[in-house]
Amino acid sequence: MSSLNKGLKKVEVALKWDPSPAGEPINDLDIIAATYSTDAPYGKPVYLVHFGSRSPDGTIILNRDSQTGQGFGMDEVMTLELDRLAETYGRVVVGVAIQQGGGHKAFGDVPSTAVQIQERYTKLVEYDFSTVAGATAATIAEFTRDEAGEWELRETIRGFDTDPAGFAELMGQRPV
Repeated sequence: MSSLNKGLKKVEVALKWDPSPAGEPINDLDIIAATYSTDAPYGKPVYLVHFGSRSPDGTIILNRDSQTGQGFGMDEVMTLELDRLAETYGRVVVGVAIQQGGGHKAFGDVPSTAVQIQERYTKLVEYDFSTVAGATAATIAEFTRDEAGEWELRETIRGFDTDPAGFAELMGQRPV
């Protein structure tokens, strides 16, 4: 029996923030996607996609990477072609982490943060990190396959106080 739900096919995650004032350490935020197998949806990620990388099969790509937040519009953009992901993958968690090279910096310290997730022209999620202002990293979305194999989105705002490497290990764990 086929499902009437078409599911998500190709989504875009876009992130923006304002640059730091002159003389201050730079504001460098990064989108990170972690892909999990259907056999271990809360285990270790099969692979991560972040700055300077893409998924092995080309289905998740960081199209734009900013290290300063300078420019107009969205500073970082990641495309997830969920409909092309192999059936061995059942879950993808997307988050944002702040680089901590210039000292401890939380979302509340970075002006004008915003993220949006959309499929074609439909906005699915818009968020400003205000509920996790004290966090240095946060999950923003979880994409999962349903029983019919279609991809669904669940907004999952969870803040973490860790560096990007630590966040990559924590972001996909089951909430306690």
